[in-house]
Amino acid sequence: FQAEDGIRDAQESRGLGDVYKRQSMKKLNDFFEEKEIIKACKNPMQHEVKGDVAFKNVNFSYDKKIPTLRDINLQAKAGEKVALVGLTGAGKSTIANLVLRFYDADSGTIMVDNINVQQYDISKLRSCMAMVLQHVFIFKGTVRDNITLGDNDITEEQLIAAAKKIGVHDFIMKFANGYDTELSTEGGNISQGEQQLISFTRALVYNPRILLLDEATASIDTATEELIERGIQKIMEDRTSIVIAHRLSTIINSDRIYVINRGIVAEQGTHQELMKQKGLYFELYTTQFEKV
Repeated sequence: FQAEDGIRDAQESRGLGDVYKRQSMKKLNDFFEEKEIIKACKNPMQHEVKGDVAFKNVNFSYDKKIPTLRDINLQAKAGEKVALVGLTGAGKSTIANLVLRFYDADSGTIMVDNINVQQYDISKLRSCMAMVLQHVFIFKGTVRDNITLGDNDITEEQLIAAAKKIGVHDFIMKFANGYDTELSTEGGNISQGEQQLISFTRALVYNPRILLLDEATASIDTATEELIERGIQKIMEDRTSIVIAHRLSTIINSDRIYVINRGIVAEQGTHQELMKQKGLYFELYTTQFEKV
């Protein structure tokens, strides 16, 4: 009976394996057959980006039915730090996705340096930007490869300078092989805080003019928390920063704060101005941000 059970289990296992293979092949086929949703400009602008970003009457829906963003107007001037705050699902990440042209607005205009983003070459536009996500992806490879993403144009001096500015050079040099230390898939052999710091260095080494930052982090030790706080401040220096804000320091020190609620800009102003209004921002700040 045990032998029969073993044979039956093996057959079932092979059957499941075939199912997974078919599902994987379908996903691959769907991916390769997916139509390009972003149209490239035939005669793109040749322009060195300074970093002004503006949304003018922008409307957007993922399914073309239920609106995600409605009549969004916001601005981040070159070098400014702008924070986006609001409840989960309010539309903050969608704003970041539109700046990067992962999607195009249904109506309205998104401008960089007073030029419609649709007039830029997509790859050149994105090369002027960096996005640091809350959930960092570390791939199997060396620390060096995870920072430079295999770009051979990045010199050793640039790599080390970026790491030192973020404050991670010393801890990288403590690894067995320094920058040539192998990291496992998803960074299983380093802490979450170290993963986040590597992602900051990855963004900084490309010297973007526009930074999009989802700065939330998981629970980490105090020493790494201080490094991350310093890293956030360093990476935002001398560039336009649009931050999905979770930290008090980022919110308070922002040049302007936009409160996004159910797809609209519900409030805007500095921290002091919004606190005086005692509206939605005041409620969010006192009930959520003060606990962070």
